[in-house]
Amino acid sequence: MREREFWELLEEVFGRSYGRSLSKDQQLHELDSLTVVEALESGVEPRTVWNVLCDQMDVPDSRRWGKDHNAPPMPAR
Repeated sequence: MREREFWELLEEVFGRSYGRSLSKDQQLHELDSLTVVEALESGVEPRTVWNVLCDQMDVPDSRRWGKDHNAPPMPAR
């Protein structure tokens, strides 16, 4: 997942205003309580940030990937 795709999904799943607010304010407990913006800036893979955010916000898999319902491939390690 590219960062651009992350931001598109954030707006699609949470809405533009609420999604942007979440990205700045919501602390991600699994990522040392970083916010979405901080996690991305520190180099955490966008897909990882997305999954942590969705898990924390109880977003079901059926809604997690937007209208396509296809998860992007996992990043290479």
